[in-house]
Amino acid sequence: MPANRDVALVAREVLEGAYVLLTFRHPEVAREARAGQFVMIKAGTSADPPLRRPFSILAVDPERETFSLFLKAVGAGSRALADLPPGGAAQCVGPLGRPFEPPSDGSEALMVAGGYGIAPFLLFVRELRRAGRTGRVFYGGRTVADLQVREPFTALGVSLVPATEDGSLGHRGRVTAPLEEYLDGGPGPATLYACGPDAMMRAVARVAERRGLPAQVSLDPWMGCGVGTCLGCVVRIQRPDEPQAKYRCACTEGPVFDAATVVWPGEAASLARRRAVEVKG
Repeated sequence: MPANRDVALVAREVLEGAYVLLTFRHPEVAREARAGQFVMIKAGTSADPPLRRPFSILAVDPERETFSLFLKAVGAGSRALADLPPGGAAQCVGPLGRPFEPPSDGSEALMVAGGYGIAPFLLFVRELRRAGRTGRVFYGGRTVADLQVREPFTALGVSLVPATEDGSLGHRGRVTAPLEEYLDGGPGPATLYACGPDAMMRAVARVAERRGLPAQVSLDPWMGCGVGTCLGCVVRIQRPDEPQAKYRCACTEGPVFDAATVVWPGEAASLARRRAVEVKG
């Protein structure tokens, strides 16, 4: 189990709105983290606030022994972390969780991100480049203010397709629309990856199902411990070799899951019908 470590904030960059980039020194995370993994972290070294919060790892620098987070200050825990001054301390455990698996040979990685769901894909793009693989990013949000992390991808020469619900940048509407337009063009074998709001990930999973494409999703349920003890982050998973859906801890058996195995809220009845048809067939 990764050890709990007090870490120092070495850099803080305030972005537009409630977004911020934070860089911490943590040798193990910097050396071992893979795309899709996360850390459990909280500001300060006291017992208040009592719980760490999960954040996907945006980037690592093994030489400097640092890792970076991209977060939106939306609650007490994330606001306290976002307000840390350089030199401030935090309690951190990581890297945790199951990472993204690269696509098979010849398959293009199509990454679909919503808001701060972009975080794991910068590290993933770098992993793909080292392996000689290609990737394309579809980045969606309500407005352009939600698409804060674009420049690092373009600097790496990665094609990034923006989409905003209000039309302030790129495609006007949901991010799955340009994804489907791209797939309609017949780009060749592809593997879908998604991280962001549940509704968006569910939509990506449906796109993959309709087109017969493999897909991985990074789920983001509430987490209290990050190590499978509190059972606060269980999600329903139906694997092909199991007769019934089971609850799995997203922190230890995820957060990345095969999209085809996820039982999304409200889908239990339709899943049962599909399984019955498969058995009869």
